[in-house]
Amino acid sequence: MLLLRLTPTSGSIGNSHDRDWMRVSARSLPSCRYGCGRIANMTTTDPAVPGRSRVFSGIQPTSDSFHLGNYLGALRSWVDMQHTHDAVYCIVDLHAITISHDPKELHQRCRAAAAQLFAIGLDPEECTLFVQSQVPEHPMLSWMLECHTGFGEAGRMTQFKDKSSKNERVTVGLFTYPVLQAADVLLYQANEVPVGEDQRQHIELMRNLAQRFNATYGDTFTVPNAHIVKATGTVQDLAEPERKMSKSASSTAGIIDLLDQPNRIRKKIKSAVTDAGREIVYDVDNKPGVSNLLTIYSTLAGESVADLESRYEGKGYGDFKKDLAEVVADFCAPIAERTNEYLDDVTELDKMLAQGAQKAHAIAAETLANAYSRVGFRQPVYG
Repeated sequence: MLLLRLTPTSGSIGNSHDRDWMRVSARSLPSCRYGCGRIANMTTTDPAVPGRSRVFSGIQPTSDSFHLGNYLGALRSWVDMQHTHDAVYCIVDLHAITISHDPKELHQRCRAAAAQLFAIGLDPEECTLFVQSQVPEHPMLSWMLECHTGFGEAGRMTQFKDKSSKNERVTVGLFTYPVLQAADVLLYQANEVPVGEDQRQHIELMRNLAQRFNATYGDTFTVPNAHIVKATGTVQDLAEPERKMSKSASSTAGIIDLLDQPNRIRKKIKSAVTDAGREIVYDVDNKPGVSNLLTIYSTLAGESVADLESRYEGKGYGDFKKDLAEVVADFCAPIAERTNEYLDDVTELDKMLAQGAQKAHAIAAETLANAYSRVGFRQPVYG
């Protein structure tokens, strides 16, 4: 038998039969069906790292390869934060089905996403990495939070307005996915959420929901703060530098995939849109194309923009692009090689994901049990 600690507070909803301790049979815990059999030896002890603030972040498996914008804008900080925080990272496949998808492709892309994340430096000994659908508490908590979210509140989310205007198939899932996003974070009692500026509104929603739930039922969730990563500017589309590099909005010519072949990367960099004049200077307003390339060069090479401007003073775009092409190709090649090594042994890769799901479940099950008790639900029985 496993024991879950439930801490009652005044004002919690329940009856005289509520217990401070709840017994849960080990055989009632969920199984893994992500090509890896049953998750063995599930535990419901939160494996928190003492003295470290917990962070949670997720990424969708909506393509075969992450792109350079994903890495420089978010994933690079994931690698750094695993050494300074209690880091929980998630491949959010539940979010990926808000648009039409192919089931087999989604299944494979989850593996490809995991392989790339391990390849860039995530260490399962230093962080928790798992696939969202392997931890069933996510949609269970999402429903509870949806019942505490106003219709107008959800409708004000700017990303929903933007995505729905571009997508003929607008689903309820697309409308409520910020609430699922809130459940993703609140399940893990995260203190911080590393996000870009475009996600700040969603962080405010999850903070509001956590505070509203806590005020109604007693302290249940940690109220998270946004951790805005500012060290790297947004990576722009190579073909249209006025817009952000994005799988959904960019052409293939505008994106550098981490798994692109070196010659393909070189071709894309050399074909990248530049600006009038020959000066290689950072000026986002007047020279967005060159400024974007300088951002990429500076970040990958570890050199300041000012040093790069000095080095290429008096030189043309051709020399600059040729050198940058080699920098980017040399950076991506070992990531692609390590990714393929993980994908060559999917049994081991699935085992790593199952272990990550086990660690995640240990946290999520405890949070959900507490939330269920607060609102007066019976505890879930897993098949």
